[in-house]
Amino acid sequence: MIEYVRGELAELTPAVAVVDCNGVGYAVNISLNTYSAIQGKSVCKLYIHEAIREDAHVLYGFVDKQERELFLLLISVSGIGGNTARTILSALSPTELCHVISAGNVTLLKAVKGIGQKTAERVIVELKDKIRIGASSIDSGISTSGGNGAVLEEAVAALTMLGFAPALSQKAVIAILKEDPQAPVESVIKQAFKRL
Repeated sequence: MIEYVRGELAELTPAVAVVDCNGVGYAVNISLNTYSAIQGKSVCKLYIHEAIREDAHVLYGFVDKQERELFLLLISVSGIGGNTARTILSALSPTELCHVISAGNVTLLKAVKGIGQKTAERVIVELKDKIRIGASSIDSGISTSGGNGAVLEEAVAALTMLGFAPALSQKAVIAILKEDPQAPVESVIKQAFKRL
């Protein structure tokens, strides 16, 4: 199995990166999250998941191991293939996806193109416990339990009720809580207003 490819970024689109490794160009399927991280770089390293089927060998590439771990968890859910998992990781960052699953937010997951009610529920049911176990490495310090998690959920709920998109609200609140983990919910909401 291929662990990663590192080389010159020969071509890049939001869905595919072609990485030139010593004269061999590997076409690697990527998420928008990975696309944003490698855009503008001349050299990149992508962690690989190799899907070998009867009709094709498909490479999926990720900017870090955490995103690849989430991808592997997603494709372990019945009904979710590589392209659907990549779509989910394009719509939600790894941190956002962890919060969506651990909070059981079916509505936000259902908002991803191609994900219906049943699939969203299945993802949450099957991955909730697995995400909790691995969330600390993926989550980079934002805990969904205790005071911090309560502030996160309350602030996102308030911002959503005020008409802001849930995913953007969550992103802003997580960024604020990373800078000031002890911030009270009112302060977080006020700071989020300025960012949204």
